[in-house]
Amino acid sequence: QVQLVESGGGLVQAGGSLRLSCVASGFIFSSNAMDWYRQAPGKQRELVAFITRGGSIYYADSVKGRFTISRDNAKNTVYLQMNSLKPEDTAVYYCATGATAKFWGQGTKVTVAS
Repeated sequence: QVQLVESGGGLVQAGGSLRLSCVASGFIFSSNAMDWYRQAPGKQRELVAFITRGGSIYYADSVKGRFTISRDNAKNTVYLQMNSLKPEDTAVYYCATGATAKFWGQGTKVTVAS
């Protein structure tokens, strides 16, 4: 079955950096687009970035220029490099895949202290 396991979250000061990782299994990783979403307390889950199987990339305006999504098909892993973090980036970050039906990881918590 599809499994997505995120890691790399934690507590960081504003202006700092974190790199999130998501290791995937149970499907052909290289054939799938991979997404990063986040959900802040009291808010709806929002799309942060995605990378297609061909390497095309999308970023939400709120993270453009600060976050970088990448993938390593040999390791079945997608990354989210987060720089210049702001308190408003505080959220649980989720890895996801799937077009018609979404599969989700368990999430990794990111807290940015001001």
